[in-house]
Amino acid sequence: MTYCVGILVRDGLVMIADTRTNAGIDNIAVFRKLKIVSEPGRRTLAIATSGNLSVSQSVISMLAEGVENPETGELETLESQPTMFKAAQLVGRAVREVWRVDGASLEQMTARFDVQLLFGGQVAGGRVRLFMIYAAGNFIEVTPDTPYFQIGEHKYGKPILDRAVTYETDLYDALKIGLISMDSTMRSNLGVGPPIDVLVLRKDALVPELDFRIEPNDRYFVDLRERWSRALRTAHMEIPRPPYGANVPGDVEG
Repeated sequence: MTYCVGILVRDGLVMIADTRTNAGIDNIAVFRKLKIVSEPGRRTLAIATSGNLSVSQSVISMLAEGVENPETGELETLESQPTMFKAAQLVGRAVREVWRVDGASLEQMTARFDVQLLFGGQVAGGRVRLFMIYAAGNFIEVTPDTPYFQIGEHKYGKPILDRAVTYETDLYDALKIGLISMDSTMRSNLGVGPPIDVLVLRKDALVPELDFRIEPNDRYFVDLRERWSRALRTAHMEIPRPPYGANVPGDVEG
């Protein structure tokens, strides 16, 4: 499994991805799932991947080598795209091309063509954008009403994002909330684990403000985990017990 989250707020973009991949309890490895393409002053783009590792690596490799334009026959890369929308379309085309090459053989081996990607960033002259791209190559875009996307093992971290993140959230508060979401997922699913790769891209900077790997014993992340656990315990103790039992103090007569 995996867990990746992208958060788009007014001041910029946060993307976070774990690195664990496994094919059984005795076959666990680390692979980077957050790919960053940056041309300072021109563009910074990031792709986070989940699903079948062979499929996602093929998509990333194809984007690096170039995807053929069906109209011109030219090879196009992410660096050649004039807008984020055009770049998202290119990623979708790469997914469909990998399906054309490998999809039938995967199905014959009873393996799913399983891939989802988060694609975010900014191209000079445009705004910061964040897309979720599906296995069919189609995509949707984040909105200020729900300013985040998740892929992979998303259910454990979603309630935290729902309650805490808005489009007006500070950029580094968004990073903190995203890391809490990651921690909650790691605690509930052993298929998600460190190291954790992080990108922070400030609006109009066109260069990563933070491109960082959080190792398993990172001091800040360990402290964040402990503080969040204590905060949850304190919060639930401060909430009155339900008055529904027969012998619970503070029962309310119906």
